[in-house]
Amino acid sequence: MMNIIKDLETSFKVDDLIDKAKTARKLIIDMAASNKGCHIGGSLSVIDLLIGAYAQYGEDKDSSIILSKGHAAAALYAAMYVFQKINDDPSKSYGEKDSLFTGHPNHKIENIEFSTGSLGHGISYGAGCALAQKIKGTKGKAIVIGGDGELQEGLCWETMQVIQAKFLDNLIYIVDCNGAQNDGFIHDISPINNLKERFESFGFNVLLIDGHNIPQIIESLDYSNSNKPLAILAKTVKGKGVKAIEGNPNAHYAKISSDLSSRWKRGIR
Repeated sequence: MMNIIKDLETSFKVDDLIDKAKTARKLIIDMAASNKGCHIGGSLSVIDLLIGAYAQYGEDKDSSIILSKGHAAAALYAAMYVFQKINDDPSKSYGEKDSLFTGHPNHKIENIEFSTGSLGHGISYGAGCALAQKIKGTKGKAIVIGGDGELQEGLCWETMQVIQAKFLDNLIYIVDCNGAQNDGFIHDISPINNLKERFESFGFNVLLIDGHNIPQIIESLDYSNSNKPLAILAKTVKGKGVKAIEGNPNAHYAKISSDLSSRWKRGIR
């Protein structure tokens, strides 16, 4: 992979994107130090995927970026802030009374189309966006970012059937495969085996990537096939970037002290 990622409307350097991801991680940690805390584990696992999505499609007015795993709203706000999609630092008022920066994505915030949180609804909305773009005849895409735990919802697979039936080759479904959910590891609760083959059976092209490798993420998002939707299964680590909580399902949600926040932020490299 070259040092410059080409084919973006603005040619970001890989190092610039990595720096954006580091800044976003620090914002997420600050949001965990708010009065309410935040879903820190899944936010830290998904942030690199959001950085890649905004780098590739953030300036495309016809495309939609939808965070289906809405409990990771802290990551969405952080990514939007570092890409100047919102003006206010979300960590300053996250979770406070009357703040727009709520614990799940708030459609009252500019550039957020849909308030997600009920798992499975984001991919359904994304399918509708992709179908609408097809009907309008644009080249817009729907980029949906969900989680592997979310795939336990039957609505996800009902939507896959619709995606296949409507030939929605303009849909990209990125799955944050951090292996954990609210109350433990997925393999201990409801294992999701043969995920690649499942998506392929619904007519998807499937790519397996390292969900913390920015060049891989960008390259996968640039992949295109005129006949099929794309599923990107991104292997990630819950709590990525904070050694104390990496891979720990108990870090699903946390409220931390300002002192701990400062220490964790110093560890982001």
